[in-house]
Amino acid sequence: MQAICEIDELAHYPSIDTELLRTFVAIADHGGFTRAGEVVNRTQSAVSMQMKRLEDDVLQRSLFQRDGRTFRLTAEGQVLLGYARRILKLHSEVFNTLRDPHMVGVVRIGSPDDYVMRFLPGILSHFACTYPLVQVEVHCEPSTALLQRHDLDLTIVTSRPGSEMGQILRQERLVWTEAQGFSPHERTPLPLAMFNTDCFCREWACNALDAMEREYRVAYSSASLSAIMAVVSAGLAVTAQLQSLVTPDLRILGEAENLPQLPIASIVLVRNPETPSPITDCLAEYIAEGFRP
Repeated sequence: MQAICEIDELAHYPSIDTELLRTFVAIADHGGFTRAGEVVNRTQSAVSMQMKRLEDDVLQRSLFQRDGRTFRLTAEGQVLLGYARRILKLHSEVFNTLRDPHMVGVVRIGSPDDYVMRFLPGILSHFACTYPLVQVEVHCEPSTALLQRHDLDLTIVTSRPGSEMGQILRQERLVWTEAQGFSPHERTPLPLAMFNTDCFCREWACNALDAMEREYRVAYSSASLSAIMAVVSAGLAVTAQLQSLVTPDLRILGEAENLPQLPIASIVLVRNPETPSPITDCLAEYIAEGFRP
């Protein structure tokens, strides 16, 4: 009886079209009606009409405070934004669960620590929004160790160009880097902060220094990128990492600092042929998109 009363009470409220909420969120995320129109594939005038309908006919509240061509959300608009995101997320979950009931299960990913920090957060966030019932296990190990495992569905590894076994996600050069405002590259021997001994980056960096007869020592080593970057950020050592991993607080070094050019590395996605599934194929597409330069 109580449930029936609650349903009757809800019937007195007007419904909110999810397309209105989608446009509203696009405006908040992209900072204006014009950009939002591009995202939702509507003209600016159509977007304005949608928001007028949402404000005047549905909620009877002002959602935007306009100042010339700029605007900001009112207090009511901020409240609606939180609810709108939740409603759209639930809306997406319902359709994905009912239309793709097979997209439920577990997928196991292997990746070195550096790619987990740089690329996977955005990839997994987008994947979870679309397929919320899929459980993702992430295993962090160096590339050489991951290639020896057979229990993973997808493996992201670093490979030498020309020896790739899998789908090439991107290729980029290794670079020397140190903290802004520090000069550990001027020390002799050159102090390095590197991954542990079974890392391609460490092998390539040391080989390049040996070839130019530059004296060095591995002063700090770790399996964790965050630990290496903490040491480098403190100005204690130089490291060699993929260029996409260089943060704004670091600077790239080169021949001017008497350091050799490093090779280009391939980032490769390897699929386990023994565990094919729609989930694995779908996540592989998200990974490929997330690594695209």
